[in-house]
Amino acid sequence: MPDPFPTLIAEARAFLAELGAQNNRDWFNAQKSRYEAHLKTPATLLLEQVAHDLGRDWDMTLTPKLFRPQRDVRFSKDKTPYHTHLHMMWTLSEGNKPALFFGIAPGYVTVGGGVMGFDKPALLRWREAVGGAEGDGIAAELERLAEVGFAPHEPQLKRVPAPYPKDHPRADLLRHKGLAVWSALPEAQWPTPLSATKQEFGQLRELMTVLADI
Repeated sequence: MPDPFPTLIAEARAFLAELGAQNNRDWFNAQKSRYEAHLKTPATLLLEQVAHDLGRDWDMTLTPKLFRPQRDVRFSKDKTPYHTHLHMMWTLSEGNKPALFFGIAPGYVTVGGGVMGFDKPALLRWREAVGGAEGDGIAAELERLAEVGFAPHEPQLKRVPAPYPKDHPRADLLRHKGLAVWSALPEAQWPTPLSATKQEFGQLRELMTVLADI
């Protein structure tokens, strides 16, 4: 069955590249119908379809979100009014509520998943998990994901937090304050974002389960 969103990524990248060169309200308002037709509407439908399909396959509720194009410039030196990316998110209903991510921009097309920042109780549970008996399994799953192209950001902390020793075998994981992994979506998959995102998110199911339980 043909993918229902074959032009979403190409149209979004073209629009966002032009927006980057003309980042002002007059240009965006003049192009708003194009944004609605080629970015917002297909992205919303993609969000809903992925939420439905994965919710059925994973037996849980996924809450979709399309991030708004307008930037909050109140506390930023950069006063350009619009984001030059199209970001989508599906939040899982389970436990710590990790999320799946899909991002499109002129310079990248990425998929990912995890928790961007643990709250204080979850951060303590994360450290207990990776610093204890569960740590080997979590590290092994992250190694498996690395082999298929998913990698986390650099740890946010420079030092291993107390009471763990600095030479702890999972020191890098202990230095994370959140855990999300990312992978570039190959260009060959851009014409099939529905099947491509579901396939890539399937790789993340075990990690999502681990993070939901923390």
